[in-house]
Amino acid sequence: MRLHVFLDIVELRTKIVSVSGFLLASLGVLHERGRVDPIAAAVLFAAVLAVDMGTTAFNSYFDYLRGVDELSRNREKDKVLVHEGVPPAAALAAALLLFAFAAIAGIGLAAAVDLRLLPLGAACFLVAFLYSGGPRPISSTPFGELFAGLFLGSALFLVVALALGGDPAAALLRSLPSAFCVAAILSVNNACDREGDRAAGRRTAAVLFGKAADALPALLFASGYAAAAALALAGKLPSSYLFAASSGAVLSAIPLYGMYRRGFSHATKGPNMGAVSRAFLIFTISSAAAFLCIFTA
Repeated sequence: MRLHVFLDIVELRTKIVSVSGFLLASLGVLHERGRVDPIAAAVLFAAVLAVDMGTTAFNSYFDYLRGVDELSRNREKDKVLVHEGVPPAAALAAALLLFAFAAIAGIGLAAAVDLRLLPLGAACFLVAFLYSGGPRPISSTPFGELFAGLFLGSALFLVVALALGGDPAAALLRSLPSAFCVAAILSVNNACDREGDRAAGRRTAAVLFGKAADALPALLFASGYAAAAALALAGKLPSSYLFAASSGAVLSAIPLYGMYRRGFSHATKGPNMGAVSRAFLIFTISSAAAFLCIFTA
């Protein structure tokens, strides 16, 4: 398999979500404990990235088989199974290899650090597969945004806390802003895919609620920043998060405004996903800066 085909199948450009979750969760543990084990952190990061890429590869495989990614509707050039005739088996093989690597790394880490990682990791693998696989994929239901936020947000924070010796309860609280903002990314994707998803028989929130679901991205980002501010006021996040939340919210509104001006459709999916990714990057940078201000003080 050529490198560019592999990178397109796993959609490496979208891995900002798992990188952000790992970074913010790790900074939270570092703030809490004063140190983290760099070897455990490196192994965990590799496993997290592999699971994220494997999930995307599974999604590419099953969406192609079910006709969700169909040539007449799809305008995303990195969907190589659709636009370049890459065999679906290539996506399946990539997913299985990435999951195998993540499983080996995860089992080794659990044995060395905390056995509670085993059932949590198994649950993450199961959800990652069921998101696009199985008889009733989660991605085809109204609960896609919820599961994305819970697992790429809260569950990831919990995994990082257990692996790096942090407080799991505190990690779950710290995860709330990320969980909302992760869900916002998927809500944009689903709003743009509404027409194709409806034709493919999917029942996402965007399909069920129509244009009313277009308000979800803004509502979820606002909830994420509000959660960050509330947690800072409650002492569960550094007080610097108050400035991070306010400044991040203002800056994130700029790309989101352009997104709403374009509207949601297959034709605007590319620029809209770019806009929501920039908004999420602003959230990540502002949140990370809130911790870094403390470390450098």
